[in-house]
Amino acid sequence: MSTNTTNEGASKEQQTVTQSEGGANGNQPKKKKRRGSLGIILSLIVLCAIISILSPRFLTLANLKNVLSQATVSAVISVGEFLAILTAGIDLSIGSILALSIMMMGIFAVNLGINPIVAMLLCLAVGSLFGLVNGLLLTKLKLPHPFISTMGTKMIARGLALAVTAAAPISGFALSIQYLGSSSIGPIPASVLLVVIVYAVMYIFMTYTAVGRHIYAVGGNVEASRLSGINVDKVLCIVYTLSGFMSALAGILLVGRVNAAYPLAGTDYETDAIAAVIIGGASFAGGVGKILNTIIGVMIIAVLRNGLNLLNVDSAYQTVAIGVVIILAVYLDVLRQAAAKRA
Repeated sequence: MSTNTTNEGASKEQQTVTQSEGGANGNQPKKKKRRGSLGIILSLIVLCAIISILSPRFLTLANLKNVLSQATVSAVISVGEFLAILTAGIDLSIGSILALSIMMMGIFAVNLGINPIVAMLLCLAVGSLFGLVNGLLLTKLKLPHPFISTMGTKMIARGLALAVTAAAPISGFALSIQYLGSSSIGPIPASVLLVVIVYAVMYIFMTYTAVGRHIYAVGGNVEASRLSGINVDKVLCIVYTLSGFMSALAGILLVGRVNAAYPLAGTDYETDAIAAVIIGGASFAGGVGKILNTIIGVMIIAVLRNGLNLLNVDSAYQTVAIGVVIILAVYLDVLRQAAAKRA
């Protein structure tokens, strides 16, 4: 009886790992998977075409460079959200972790005069540690869903970010800290090159490493993953630690752009990240998604925001528009899941 159960679990896990190629169904033809990716790219192209017709300034080199630069923070922080959603979870704390990480970096680098490179490493350590706490709350306290644990740590991190400097911002960072967010290598912003490197590394990690395949497997079927010998708790801790790390890295980019750390930084960043990940084809059900499609989702959100600015749409209505996009993105996920069940 035990042997049969184990074999059945291993079989389920093998089917789940097959989904790591990015499809909603392990038996789905590759052509259909490619069609999904092309559909997301086509959506971005159509959106760009519409905005360029409505505002000729959109396609100017200066504006396109501005869109790319503005999208870099969201692109990096969305990587962590992608990993959480891939495991059928969610991380609501990424914006608050960003804020706490950069506030601590400001204290280390500006207030205490610590070496800027060391301060950046400490910033990444703070983000990673808070991410690990998210993972431990989920796996060791057995909280029912990461929505609960990350909602709690979201409030804790935001409160600490406000408390450590009595809500005062910190400015005057060293040029080495500002470099990634404000400098260019030739005509290309350093932040854009960093995003390319991050996504290339994550693609390799998710596609060619055992841990990457285990992340897909856990998202596809937790019990089957356990039965096949995968350490689910370890995988989840890795996922949320990486999410915290990406939040801190995104914070360093943000500080580089504005030369300041402020405790309300990152507010609502999780909503844009969730929308970008779902638009990119990932599913709240877990086990489905491609990291490279996430950057397309990020660009759709960035282009939409930029277009609304160019058209002088009131900021209140911009918020309404983004809210509509988030609802549509989740509805598309519901439709994808229904189509996958029928297939």
